[in-house]
Amino acid sequence: MSKRKKIRTRGKLQLSKYFQKLEKGDFVAVVREPSIKSSFPERLQGRTGLVEGKKGKVYVVKIKDLAKEKTFLIEPIHLKKIKQIEKYDDKE
Repeated sequence: MSKRKKIRTRGKLQLSKYFQKLEKGDFVAVVREPSIKSSFPERLQGRTGLVEGKKGKVYVVKIKDLAKEKTFLIEPIHLKKIKQIEKYDDKE
């Protein structure tokens, strides 16, 4: 895990990521923004989860942490929307 930003992006915030809109049921990846203090554990970096809703300005994200499913409150700047690939069924 990289603790530094690239030299050209240091100190900058992408406002479009900060104000992004996510819907209930969207799949997201946790990508920590190093220039903002995060309130979630470092072990969640790179994990994927499901958006359950919104509380104020943060999103409620359900993430499988080891063997348990847990819910975390994460700011939108630390989330990246991903496309969920449907599982292939071999019953055709």
